[in-house]
Amino acid sequence: MSEKTITDGLFALKDENYRRFHAKLIPDIPIDNIIGVRTPVLRKYAKEVAKLPEANIFLESLPHIYYEENNLHGALLSLLYPKDIIAFMEQLERFLPYVDNWATCDMLSPKIFKKHLPYVYERVQKWLQSDAVYTIRFGIVTLLGFYLDNAFEPEMLQLVANVRSEEYYVNMAVAWYFSMALVKQYDATLPYIQNRVLEPWTHNKSIQKAIESRRIPQETKAYLRGLKIR
Repeated sequence: MSEKTITDGLFALKDENYRRFHAKLIPDIPIDNIIGVRTPVLRKYAKEVAKLPEANIFLESLPHIYYEENNLHGALLSLLYPKDIIAFMEQLERFLPYVDNWATCDMLSPKIFKKHLPYVYERVQKWLQSDAVYTIRFGIVTLLGFYLDNAFEPEMLQLVANVRSEEYYVNMAVAWYFSMALVKQYDATLPYIQNRVLEPWTHNKSIQKAIESRRIPQETKAYLRGLKIR
């Protein structure tokens, strides 16, 4: 199987109705660059591709053309490097500059990170300083996914609060992070909302998303509503 055949395999899994629906969710990607493969189907296909020697050739073939090729690339990283964090991170750093949409970015949630949180945290701090939209977003989403429970440190809130961008998908990630921080680390996070540390849009979006959570009591939701910037 060649790299082209791997892509042909994606086309064999095409769902045209899903393609047209999903294209509306990722408007930055031209529909001609979307094949239309549902995520569970793509993940199953990735397990098949990971067994082939051509999988490594596929990883070397950047940039890809199709959205699903990038999603497949991300899935293969975790399958091919499940235990070697150094090799995994080397491959991830090669790939991140080519991530060009929120969906591919957010699908990257490597289980290997759980066993190497201090090492990954050093990289997160670098990613947040990037000029690339989805590298920044990936850094924020990584903090959200892996560092809001036992690995949480209050300084992480400041790291995310320091992110300033004109990019919608960066600011939405900041809001998503702070909304989940209000759910999981309320006492540490609340001063950032009370003191209006975030930009107004991001501040209000953080509150909006937080009060959508069933894990926040009604009286707390009422208080947070009162903290919105009018």
